[in-house]
Amino acid sequence: MLGKVPMTLQGAEKLKAELKRRKSEDRSRIVEAISVARDHGDLSENAEYHAAKEQQSFNEGRIQEIETMLANAEIIDTSRIRSSKVVFGAQVKVVDEKTDQESAYRIVGEDEAALDQGMISITSPMARALIGKEVGDSVEVRAPGGVHRYEILAIQYL
Repeated sequence: MLGKVPMTLQGAEKLKAELKRRKSEDRSRIVEAISVARDHGDLSENAEYHAAKEQQSFNEGRIQEIETMLANAEIIDTSRIRSSKVVFGAQVKVVDEKTDQESAYRIVGEDEAALDQGMISITSPMARALIGKEVGDSVEVRAPGGVHRYEILAIQYL
């Protein structure tokens, strides 16, 4: 990676917890499953052995992925941000000007984004439209489904 990637403190803590679990609990459990499967004999036709080895490969790959994410992260404690404008880490409540449907989004790093939890990537069209705006501003978001206009109702830093 060329530069640091922004990540919230909460996102980093979540990744660190997953990394710890994968290295301690999951590794041990998988090694034990491989050992038990080996005891069943012929490894070429041992489905339990192959499944455990596949789990091990996935787990080790995820460990490397998390370590890379954390190494490249610029961790930002958003609870310290004091701004009336939308910046990285903001929890933004908006209303669709056409449908009056309210939504809340938290602007996070790419590795933390989870739309089902209301967490959108800093690089998403919605986040790019919101950055730098204030309560009461309207933004236009070009999305695959067309253009939507939203009014910013509230900005909060958690």
